[in-house]
Amino acid sequence: MMAQPRCMRSSTERTSQFRFLDRAAIVVPPSSGKAVETMDPWRTCTVSQVEELKMLLRMCPVWASLLFFFAVTAQMSSTLIEQGMAMDNRVSRFTVPPASLSTFDILAVAAFIPIYDLVLVPLVRRATGRDRGLSQLQRLSVGLALSVLAMAYSASVEMRRLKAARAGRSVNIMWQTPSYVVLGVAEVFTSVGIMEFFYDESPETMKSMGAALAQLAISAGNYLNSAVLGVVASATGHGGAPGWIPDDLNEGHLDYFFWMMAGLSVLNLLMFIYFSLRYKG
Repeated sequence: MMAQPRCMRSSTERTSQFRFLDRAAIVVPPSSGKAVETMDPWRTCTVSQVEELKMLLRMCPVWASLLFFFAVTAQMSSTLIEQGMAMDNRVSRFTVPPASLSTFDILAVAAFIPIYDLVLVPLVRRATGRDRGLSQLQRLSVGLALSVLAMAYSASVEMRRLKAARAGRSVNIMWQTPSYVVLGVAEVFTSVGIMEFFYDESPETMKSMGAALAQLAISAGNYLNSAVLGVVASATGHGGAPGWIPDDLNEGHLDYFFWMMAGLSVLNLLMFIYFSLRYKG
Protein backbone atom coordinates (compact mmCIF):
# COMPACT_ATOMS: atom_id res chain seq x y z
CA MET A 1 0.00 0.00 0.00
CA MET A 2 1.33 3.46 -0.87
CA ALA A 3 2.39 5.89 1.87
CA GLN A 4 -0.05 8.73 2.44
CA PRO A 5 0.37 12.14 4.10
CA ARG A 6 -1.10 12.22 7.55
CA CYS A 7 -4.29 14.30 7.62
CA MET A 8 -4.94 14.61 11.33
CA ARG A 9 -6.30 18.03 12.43
CA SER A 10 -3.94 20.53 10.76
CA SER A 11 -4.41 24.28 10.64
CA THR A 12 -1.16 25.02 8.75
CA GLU A 13 -0.79 24.49 5.04
CA ARG A 14 2.14 22.52 3.73
CA THR A 15 5.07 24.46 2.21
CA SER A 16 7.74 23.23 -0.17
CA GLN A 17 10.75 24.49 1.82
CA PHE A 18 12.67 21.89 3.89
CA ARG A 19 10.77 19.14 2.10
CA PHE A 20 12.89 16.43 3.75
CA LEU A 21 10.98 17.13 6.97
CA ASP A 22 7.72 16.16 5.29
CA ARG A 23 8.66 12.52 5.81
CA ALA A 24 7.83 13.01 9.49
CA ALA A 25 4.19 13.49 8.48
CA ILE A 26 4.01 10.42 6.25
CA VAL A 27 2.17 7.40 7.62
CA VAL A 28 2.76 3.91 6.34
CA PRO A 29 -0.23 1.83 7.57
CA PRO A 30 1.13 -1.15 9.53
CA SER A 31 0.43 -4.67 8.38
CA SER A 32 -1.23 -5.34 11.70
CA GLY A 33 -4.07 -3.02 10.73
CA LYS A 34 -3.53 -0.55 13.56
CA ALA A 35 -5.48 2.67 12.91
CA VAL A 36 -3.59 5.79 11.86
CA GLU A 37 -5.02 7.75 14.79
CA THR A 38 -3.34 5.38 17.26
CA MET A 39 0.14 5.63 15.72
CA ASP A 40 2.93 6.66 18.10
CA PRO A 41 3.03 10.53 18.13
CA TRP A 42 6.79 10.39 18.73
CA ARG A 43 7.25 8.65 15.40
CA THR A 44 4.72 10.50 13.25
CA CYS A 45 3.74 14.20 13.34
CA THR A 46 0.90 16.24 11.96
CA VAL A 47 1.47 18.57 9.02
CA SER A 48 1.02 21.51 11.41
CA GLN A 49 3.80 20.27 13.65
CA VAL A 50 6.16 19.85 10.70
CA GLU A 51 5.34 23.31 9.37
CA GLU A 52 5.88 24.86 12.81
CA LEU A 53 9.36 23.35 12.88
CA LYS A 54 9.99 24.81 9.43
CA MET A 55 9.01 28.24 10.74
CA LEU A 56 11.66 28.01 13.44
CA LEU A 57 14.30 26.81 10.98
CA ARG A 58 13.57 29.76 8.67
CA MET A 59 14.33 32.14 11.53
CA CYS A 60 17.64 30.52 12.47
CA PRO A 61 19.83 32.41 9.91
CA VAL A 62 18.32 35.71 11.04
CA TRP A 63 18.94 34.74 14.66
CA ALA A 64 22.57 33.84 13.93
CA SER A 65 23.12 37.16 12.15
CA LEU A 66 22.09 39.06 15.28
CA LEU A 67 24.64 37.42 17.58
CA PHE A 68 27.46 39.67 16.43
CA PHE A 69 25.37 42.79 17.02
CA PHE A 70 25.06 41.89 20.68
CA ALA A 71 28.80 41.15 20.76
CA VAL A 72 29.27 44.76 19.64
CA THR A 73 26.93 46.17 22.30
CA ALA A 74 28.87 44.12 24.86
CA GLN A 75 31.82 46.47 24.25
CA MET A 76 30.03 48.95 26.54
CA SER A 77 30.84 46.67 29.47
CA SER A 78 34.32 45.65 28.32
CA THR A 79 36.65 47.48 25.91
CA LEU A 80 34.93 50.87 26.09
CA ILE A 81 35.41 50.87 29.86
CA GLU A 82 39.09 49.98 29.41
CA GLN A 83 39.42 52.81 26.91
CA GLY A 84 37.77 55.20 29.35
CA MET A 85 40.18 54.20 32.12
CA ALA A 86 43.06 55.38 29.91
CA MET A 87 41.44 58.80 29.27
CA ASP A 88 41.12 61.99 31.28
CA ASN A 89 37.95 61.46 33.30
CA ARG A 90 37.75 64.96 34.80
CA VAL A 91 34.79 67.08 33.70
CA SER A 92 34.92 70.49 35.38
CA ARG A 93 34.95 69.73 39.12
CA PHE A 94 33.66 66.19 38.70
CA THR A 95 35.41 62.88 38.20
CA VAL A 96 33.48 60.62 35.82
CA PRO A 97 33.86 56.84 36.39
CA PRO A 98 34.32 55.14 32.98
CA ALA A 99 31.53 52.62 33.67
CA SER A 100 29.05 55.43 34.36
CA LEU A 101 29.07 56.47 30.70
CA SER A 102 26.67 53.61 30.00
CA THR A 103 24.09 56.06 31.37
CA PHE A 104 24.21 57.75 27.97
CA ASP A 105 23.16 54.45 26.39
CA ILE A 106 20.12 54.31 28.68
CA LEU A 107 19.28 57.96 28.07
CA ALA A 108 19.58 57.46 24.31
CA VAL A 109 17.16 54.54 24.44
CA ALA A 110 14.68 56.46 26.61
CA ALA A 111 14.86 59.57 24.40
CA PHE A 112 14.77 57.87 21.00
CA ILE A 113 11.84 55.51 21.60
CA PRO A 114 9.25 58.35 21.60
CA ILE A 115 11.07 60.02 18.71
CA TYR A 116 10.86 56.75 16.78
CA ASP A 117 7.16 56.25 17.51
CA LEU A 118 5.98 59.86 17.13
CA VAL A 119 8.25 61.18 14.38
CA LEU A 120 10.09 58.48 12.43
CA VAL A 121 7.27 55.94 12.07
CA PRO A 122 4.72 58.46 10.62
CA LEU A 123 7.32 59.76 8.15
CA VAL A 124 8.36 56.29 6.99
CA ARG A 125 4.73 55.13 6.92
CA ARG A 126 3.98 57.73 4.25
CA ALA A 127 6.81 56.39 2.11
CA THR A 128 6.29 52.65 2.62
CA GLY A 129 2.56 52.40 3.34
CA ARG A 130 3.20 50.02 6.25
CA ASP A 131 1.52 50.63 9.59
CA ARG A 132 4.81 50.20 11.43
CA GLY A 133 6.78 52.23 8.90
CA LEU A 134 9.73 49.88 8.59
CA SER A 135 9.32 46.14 8.42
CA GLN A 136 10.83 44.18 11.28
CA LEU A 137 13.77 43.00 9.17
CA GLN A 138 14.40 46.55 7.91
CA ARG A 139 14.35 47.79 11.49
CA LEU A 140 16.90 45.18 12.48
CA SER A 141 19.17 46.07 9.54
CA VAL A 142 19.21 49.74 10.60
CA GLY A 143 20.38 48.70 14.07
CA LEU A 144 23.15 46.57 12.58
CA ALA A 145 24.28 49.46 10.39
CA LEU A 146 24.44 51.78 13.40
CA SER A 147 26.66 49.29 15.22
CA VAL A 148 29.18 49.66 12.39
CA LEU A 149 29.23 53.43 12.89
CA ALA A 150 29.69 53.04 16.66
CA MET A 151 32.72 50.78 16.26
CA ALA A 152 34.25 53.01 13.56
CA TYR A 153 33.84 56.06 15.81
CA SER A 154 35.38 54.23 18.79
CA ALA A 155 38.37 53.29 16.61
CA SER A 156 38.86 56.92 15.57
CA VAL A 157 38.69 58.05 19.22
CA GLU A 158 41.31 55.47 20.17
CA MET A 159 43.58 56.65 17.35
CA ARG A 160 43.22 60.19 18.67
CA ARG A 161 43.93 59.03 22.23
CA LEU A 162 47.06 57.10 21.24
CA LYS A 163 48.40 60.07 19.29
CA ALA A 164 47.81 62.36 22.27
CA ALA A 165 49.40 59.85 24.70
CA ARG A 166 52.59 59.70 22.64
CA ALA A 167 52.72 63.50 22.80
CA GLY A 168 52.27 63.46 26.59
CA ARG A 169 48.70 64.68 26.48
CA SER A 170 45.34 63.08 27.30
CA VAL A 171 41.91 62.98 25.68
CA ASN A 172 38.80 63.71 27.71
CA ILE A 173 36.53 60.77 28.44
CA MET A 174 33.48 62.60 27.11
CA TRP A 175 34.71 61.83 23.59
CA GLN A 176 33.29 58.36 24.22
CA THR A 177 29.75 59.68 24.61
CA PRO A 178 28.73 59.40 20.92
CA SER A 179 29.64 55.69 20.93
CA TYR A 180 27.22 55.03 23.78
CA VAL A 181 24.53 57.19 22.21
CA VAL A 182 24.77 55.50 18.79
CA LEU A 183 24.71 52.05 20.39
CA GLY A 184 21.66 53.11 22.42
CA VAL A 185 19.83 54.18 19.26
CA ALA A 186 20.90 50.91 17.59
CA GLU A 187 19.34 48.99 20.49
CA VAL A 188 16.03 50.78 19.94
CA PHE A 189 15.98 49.38 16.41
CA THR A 190 17.44 45.95 17.12
CA SER A 191 16.71 44.88 20.69
CA VAL A 192 13.04 45.82 20.39
CA GLY A 193 12.86 44.62 16.80
CA ILE A 194 14.20 41.17 17.61
CA MET A 195 11.56 40.68 20.31
CA GLU A 196 8.78 41.65 17.90
CA PHE A 197 10.22 39.56 15.06
CA PHE A 198 10.57 36.30 16.99
CA TYR A 199 7.23 36.70 18.73
CA ASP A 200 5.28 37.55 15.56
CA GLU A 201 6.99 35.01 13.32
CA SER A 202 6.88 32.09 15.75
CA PRO A 203 4.05 29.55 15.45
CA GLU A 204 1.04 30.20 17.66
CA THR A 205 2.00 27.30 19.91
CA MET A 206 5.62 28.51 20.26
CA LYS A 207 5.33 32.22 21.06
CA SER A 208 7.13 31.75 24.37
CA MET A 209 9.95 29.92 22.62
CA GLY A 210 10.23 32.78 20.13
CA ALA A 211 10.63 35.28 22.96
CA ALA A 212 13.21 32.99 24.57
CA LEU A 213 15.18 32.85 21.31
CA ALA A 214 15.43 36.64 21.34
CA GLN A 215 16.83 36.61 24.87
CA LEU A 216 19.16 33.76 23.94
CA ALA A 217 20.62 35.87 21.12
CA ILE A 218 21.50 38.61 23.63
CA SER A 219 23.23 36.23 26.04
CA ALA A 220 24.98 34.32 23.25
CA GLY A 221 26.27 37.63 21.87
CA ASN A 222 27.93 38.38 25.21
CA TYR A 223 29.60 34.97 25.22
CA LEU A 224 30.70 35.56 21.64
CA ASN A 225 32.32 38.84 22.72
CA SER A 226 34.29 37.01 25.41
CA ALA A 227 35.45 34.47 22.83
CA VAL A 228 36.50 37.19 20.37
CA LEU A 229 38.47 39.03 23.06
CA GLY A 230 40.20 35.79 24.05
CA VAL A 231 41.13 34.96 20.46
CA VAL A 232 42.43 38.48 19.77
CA ALA A 233 44.50 38.52 22.97
CA SER A 234 45.97 35.11 22.16
CA ALA A 235 46.64 35.84 18.48
CA THR A 236 48.20 39.29 18.96
CA GLY A 237 50.01 38.80 22.27
CA HIS A 238 52.22 35.79 21.53
CA GLY A 239 56.01 35.93 21.60
CA GLY A 240 56.16 38.54 24.35
CA ALA A 241 54.34 41.15 22.28
CA PRO A 242 51.91 43.39 24.21
CA GLY A 243 49.09 42.56 21.79
CA TRP A 244 46.20 44.80 20.83
CA ILE A 245 44.64 44.98 24.29
CA PRO A 246 47.40 44.93 26.96
CA ASP A 247 47.02 46.17 30.52
CA ASP A 248 48.62 49.44 29.44
CA LEU A 249 46.58 50.49 26.41
CA ASN A 250 49.28 52.98 25.41
CA GLU A 251 51.42 49.98 24.46
CA GLY A 252 48.66 48.29 22.48
CA HIS A 253 46.34 48.95 19.57
CA LEU A 254 42.76 48.94 20.80
CA ASP A 255 41.98 50.92 17.66
CA TYR A 256 42.85 47.85 15.57
CA PHE A 257 40.36 45.84 17.59
CA PHE A 258 37.60 48.42 17.05
CA TRP A 259 38.34 48.55 13.31
CA MET A 260 38.20 44.74 13.21
CA MET A 261 34.81 44.80 14.95
CA ALA A 262 33.59 47.43 12.48
CA GLY A 263 34.73 45.32 9.52
CA LEU A 264 33.14 42.17 10.90
CA SER A 265 29.96 44.14 11.57
CA VAL A 266 29.87 45.14 7.89
CA LEU A 267 30.20 41.48 6.86
CA ASN A 268 27.52 40.55 9.38
CA LEU A 269 25.21 43.25 7.99
CA LEU A 270 25.68 41.93 4.45
CA MET A 271 24.95 38.39 5.64
CA PHE A 272 21.84 39.62 7.43
CA ILE A 273 20.60 41.41 4.30
CA TYR A 274 21.17 38.25 2.26
CA PHE A 275 19.18 36.09 4.66
CA SER A 276 16.50 38.76 5.01
CA LEU A 277 15.90 38.83 1.27
CA ARG A 278 15.57 35.04 1.23
CA TYR A 279 13.40 34.88 4.34
CA LYS A 280 9.86 33.61 3.80
CA GLY A 281 7.61 34.50 6.71
